[in-house]
Amino acid sequence: MNPTNKLKIFNDPIYGFITIPNTLIYDLIQHPYFQRLRRISQMGMSYLVYPGAHHTRFHHAIGCMHIMQKAIETLRFKGVDISDDEANGLLIAILLHDIGHGPFSHAMENSIVEDVHHEEISLLFMNRLNEEFEGKLGLAIQIFKGEYHRKFMYELISSQLDMDRMDYLKRDSFYSGVAEGNINSDRLIQMMNVQDDQLVIEEKGIYSVEKFLVARRLMYWQAYLHKTSVVAEIILTKILKRAKYLTEKGTQLECSSALSYFLHHKVLVTDFDQTVLHTFAQLDDVDIMSAMKSWQFNADFVLSSLCKMIINRELLKIQMSDEKPDKIYLQHLREQLLQIMPIEAKDVDYFVFKGKIKNQAYSKVSEPIRIVKKDKSVEDVVDASDQLHLKALSKQVTKYFICFPKVLIDT
Repeated sequence: MNPTNKLKIFNDPIYGFITIPNTLIYDLIQHPYFQRLRRISQMGMSYLVYPGAHHTRFHHAIGCMHIMQKAIETLRFKGVDISDDEANGLLIAILLHDIGHGPFSHAMENSIVEDVHHEEISLLFMNRLNEEFEGKLGLAIQIFKGEYHRKFMYELISSQLDMDRMDYLKRDSFYSGVAEGNINSDRLIQMMNVQDDQLVIEEKGIYSVEKFLVARRLMYWQAYLHKTSVVAEIILTKILKRAKYLTEKGTQLECSSALSYFLHHKVLVTDFDQTVLHTFAQLDDVDIMSAMKSWQFNADFVLSSLCKMIINRELLKIQMSDEKPDKIYLQHLREQLLQIMPIEAKDVDYFVFKGKIKNQAYSKVSEPIRIVKKDKSVEDVVDASDQLHLKALSKQVTKYFICFPKVLIDT
């Protein structure tokens, strides 16, 4: 019998042909934990705004691995010493960086698991895989956690100009059709170098960095923080919270066994033993969509109504403002709702609520994007740039919103 060919090639719409560099990475990609990412959407509920945004975390992870290969090649060409083991560690770390995402990305983190972030679950998955693969992921885990002594390697995984951001901006722009988010990742990678163990961008690449930061700002306002995406994700979070509440009260809800487990149990990060991790690995977008299709006919008015909003794309009205919402107006909406909907006062917050969103394209407080000049001096990109708008991009912008049923507009 012929052995399996593990040096496969993916045909990616963003980068063209992507090669799997070695058999270990092939085996990691083939693992059920990673294959689950094919069933986890990259942009959550954004498909309700941009119909093409149906790409997955699997696409993104493979893309990140590919551009990490390009970054390693570039740095080696410029004389940066990266051993084969270190290169493999970088590839594995970026490949698995999002493996802990739950269904529809961030909705799970704010509903049926108790403040457990996907980065924490990613690390749990990596540790479990390290056991299965006899310690071959040890260096990748060190780099992922920022514990490896070569600091620039962590910056390639997690920083304000990492492989993760480079891929998701270019990929999400492509699939959503938001052209303003497109970036020149090839140019950015070619301009990378390492100085004093820190990742730097050569001075002639500063305009590409400026374009990158502007693109990130625009993608957040036009895609990730688009008002319809925002209200849809909040509704989904409220659906899962309502389902958990009803389950705790003894209501039997039709859903998959994996989703049922998380509805019946309070799960903290300390509870993620091997059994819980394996159960979490059974969850994907299909579980949530299937449950909502069933729950839209549930006798509970709140759960049923919220599910119908997502299934039929008849969402709550969302009004954005630069000012905090008026409390009197919000109370008026709540009182109106009680008069026309068969709900109790304690359930009004499922339908009428306020919130805020924040957008900051670049933070001077976080690890900076460093520009290295010809004299080898290093400056923060904001200080090195002659564009005043970069200073504006480093300021956090906050917008406030209120959500309520559209029927209240006419009452």
